[in-house]
Amino acid sequence: QVQLVESGGGLVQAGGSLRLSCAASRRTSSNYYMGWFRQAPGKEREFVAAISWSGLMISYADSVKGRFTISSRDNAKNTVYLQMNSLKSEDTAVYYCAADPTYRPLPNWTYWGQGTQVTVSS
Repeated sequence: QVQLVESGGGLVQAGGSLRLSCAASRRTSSNYYMGWFRQAPGKEREFVAAISWSGLMISYADSVKGRFTISSRDNAKNTVYLQMNSLKSEDTAVYYCAADPTYRPLPNWTYWGQGTQVTVSS
């Protein structure tokens, strides 16, 4: 069992930045992927970004390419980050951290955090 805890959400003006963190309770296998998803009110949960612990695989949704950066920190910190720049009102959503041994840009991963709210004011 892997527990994921997100932090770093909040209220920010359009054009601003936020950094989300996701701490895993234990290091998952090096073959695992860590991902970020988001869900806006009235919408389905959608893929945002993903990274392998090795860092060799990184993927982004088209809507965040060039603005968001996913990264990971090993050394037993077991933490994944999502740096979000040039935020837009449409980025407003609850952001979820997820982990799974298989990568796919679909919101059906095995392990999930509780989510953290990001609100971008225009």
